[in-house]
Amino acid sequence: MRGFSLNVILIGVISFLTDASSEMIVPILPLYLIGLGAPMVAIGLIEGAAESTASILKALSGTWSDKMKKRRPFMLAGYSLSTVSKFLFVVTTAWSQVVGLKISERTGKGIRAAPKDALLAESCDPEVRGRVYGFHKAMDTAGAAFGVVLALALVGF
Repeated sequence: MRGFSLNVILIGVISFLTDASSEMIVPILPLYLIGLGAPMVAIGLIEGAAESTASILKALSGTWSDKMKKRRPFMLAGYSLSTVSKFLFVVTTAWSQVVGLKISERTGKGIRAAPKDALLAESCDPEVRGRVYGFHKAMDTAGAAFGVVLALALVGF
């Protein structure tokens, strides 16, 4: 992986692990919400609100990150918020709590996404930028696939 900095490798590993943990939740969250008494319509509304929040925050955090010329604080805040939110799913006792945590988890994604892409671009030479983004996307996809397989294995266990 000539031309890949330590930043690129670390961001790839972090993305793999984050996507694995996120995708472990996706297949079981609707069942969990139903178990907590959520109406079916709430499941779709929760996901819509969470993804809308992430999309809006991507633009805002990217702009703010550019103005501050700092990427890492956004990434640290975003990854931390997502990780803590996922751990807190375990202690929820009402579906309304899951709403806040799901939006919080996606808020973390929105905060970190654009600054992460900018840091990847800043962490490599222009001639390897395509390979760097390809590597990062491959790590994301592999993490997502691993997370689904792991969740299915754990549910089966």
